[in-house]
Amino acid sequence: MILEIITPDKKIYSGEVSSVSVPGMSGRFQMLKNHAPVISTLLNGKVRVKDQEGVKEFDVKGGVVENLKNKIIILAESA
Repeated sequence: MILEIITPDKKIYSGEVSSVSVPGMSGRFQMLKNHAPVISTLLNGKVRVKDQEGVKEFDVKGGVVENLKNKIIILAESA
């Protein structure tokens, strides 16, 4: 899957990942390859990303996540 984490100031992350966990409005949820399409608002919290190098965490302060056809875009208010 491809992940991009973008704030109004800059792109924080872009790359190939195997899983992404986000703080959704109804609770934390994880997206894996071939996940159903989803759009969700995000709460303040940590986005956990698993890529080839291991697990990375990014603090986000709200935003929106979209997952469509194995491409995940997180538009965060700030990080």
